[in-house]
Amino acid sequence: MRYQSTRGAAPLLGFRDVTLAGLASDGGLYVPESWPSLTREQIADLAGLSYVETAVRVMLPFVGPDLSEDELRDLCTQAYGRFSHAAVTPLVQLDHQHWLLELFHGPTLAFKDVALQLLGLLFEKFLAGSGDHLTIVGATSGDTGSAAIDAVAGRAGIDIFMLHPKGRVSEVQRRQMTTVLAPNVHNIAIEGSFDDAQALVKAMFNDADFAGRFQVTAVNSINWARLMAQVVYYFYAAVRLGAPDKPVAFAVPTGNFGDVFAGYVAAKMGLPIARLIVATNVNDILHRALSTGDYSTGTVTPTAAPSMDIQVSSNFERLLADLAGAPVADQMRGFEAARAMQLTNAQRDGAAALFASDRIDADAMNEAMRWGFTQAGEVLDPHSAIGLAAARRADLPADVPVVTLATAHSAKFAEAVERATGLRPPVPARVGDLHERQERYDVLPATFEAITAYIAERATPRQ
Repeated sequence: MRYQSTRGAAPLLGFRDVTLAGLASDGGLYVPESWPSLTREQIADLAGLSYVETAVRVMLPFVGPDLSEDELRDLCTQAYGRFSHAAVTPLVQLDHQHWLLELFHGPTLAFKDVALQLLGLLFEKFLAGSGDHLTIVGATSGDTGSAAIDAVAGRAGIDIFMLHPKGRVSEVQRRQMTTVLAPNVHNIAIEGSFDDAQALVKAMFNDADFAGRFQVTAVNSINWARLMAQVVYYFYAAVRLGAPDKPVAFAVPTGNFGDVFAGYVAAKMGLPIARLIVATNVNDILHRALSTGDYSTGTVTPTAAPSMDIQVSSNFERLLADLAGAPVADQMRGFEAARAMQLTNAQRDGAAALFASDRIDADAMNEAMRWGFTQAGEVLDPHSAIGLAAARRADLPADVPVVTLATAHSAKFAEAVERATGLRPPVPARVGDLHERQERYDVLPATFEAITAYIAERATPRQ
């Protein structure tokens, strides 16, 4: 398996090098040269398998020859052995048609753990014996930061610098990052938005001087290995609801398009997906792009679902390139300059074949939280509630199961849940004394000069 950039000017790389690189050298994102496929029989054979065995079968085509099947199985066993539920990503039935896929049973209570627990192990394995030192630079709207930090804290040969928008993540999200006091963990609260943080990270990757001094890599969903790991739970859920004999729909709360693009990959691999429902909050660039072709940024509006308070969805580029069947360097450069673009007819038509979208405001989000609690006994966080609201409004046949991805534990957003339901969800015991731990982070302006100077003082240069 080789990987190419969405912008067409970076070298082809294997899985190991793509994992360590993160962003492509031409500013694009890596995708496989061609999509592997699973036959109907291979998908049917996933029924009844453990999560680890499902993961091995789904991911093996993407990792050769850099990992053997036994090596991949060992890494998956380690990664998912830290989850609090034996099913790793269990399904919960809400009513006759709707289901929740609980993705929050990992150590930091969010779906990012599913990929990042594995990614941390991949980094460690690929660095072993090389003498190389990785500098991870990431931006987080809440959950990626804590999951990435948990995955790499204390690991040899790795430093992590995580940027989050000051005051725009929940207290639990912030504390899960800033109370990890390992010497290789550096938290930076920037005076700006998540989009500012994400732009700074991309600028560091694209700066020849900075990227030349340090071996920089990404844990955001721009890293292909993260998306690859997320493909697994689409297969795991669908075969339990009748695939390959029955198509299944998925509703995905998303801002950066990574989680739902993993569903697109599953469909390209042969999983019968009836519809991928992209659920946004009022920061609705993805809904506008998919429904009208208008991919233009606006001002970020802070909401009770902060992980979705995004106006630039970095993974959308992967979809645009795949639908175009060609590199999209000119299209993306135009967008970066104008902060606006129109999808081509081919991109709009291709997306419409699989995707639907919806914009969920605060009232609809709160109503979904109340419905989940009163009608199904499920306490949903705001992001999962946005997904459920879109799922329940979707125009789908009654015999198509609809799975909403529950992306975070409700305790991470206790205030918002309490406002909607009257119940304040407690922090699970496995998180421990989170609110009593010491925090450590630095506040910096959202400027390239300030952030790169901070990192340069603390990171290990290339040999």
